[in-house]
Amino acid sequence: MIKSTINGIRELIDEQRLLALAVNVEGMPYAGLLPFAVLPGRSGVLIHASELSRHSKGLSDGGSASVLLHEQYGPDKDPLQIKRLTFECRVKPLERKSKAWEDARDSYMERFPKSRITFKLRDFTLYRLEFQRGLYVAGFGRAVDIEPEEIPLLASDD
Repeated sequence: MIKSTINGIRELIDEQRLLALAVNVEGMPYAGLLPFAVLPGRSGVLIHASELSRHSKGLSDGGSASVLLHEQYGPDKDPLQIKRLTFECRVKPLERKSKAWEDARDSYMERFPKSRITFKLRDFTLYRLEFQRGLYVAGFGRAVDIEPEEIPLLASDD
């Protein structure tokens, strides 16, 4: 993968704060919109979701999910040129009060300080969505597959 592609992917992951989440719920596709924090090394994302929400029913341990991030759209932008990034992910719910959960909570609250209250609610779970493979679209006709072995290239900022 060329440097400009890697930088474009890093930029979307680092600058965007919302993602579209797609899961399978009761045999049907379901999508939701959630804030996210970035996992170390840009290896995936963290989401904090209520078990009462429909999309959480599709977030089983070891299951699959897909996430979509895109740059902001405005009336002055051609929708076909909007940069976007999709990843297939492996789902890992974090056990409440574990070291991994506490580290993830701190990372998430650093990005979203107003989320503090939701960490007191028992129906909310933190999920790691670990990137497996992806697709980066830098605009119409400019799509690049992201293979599993290329995901570690997203880690550094060189």
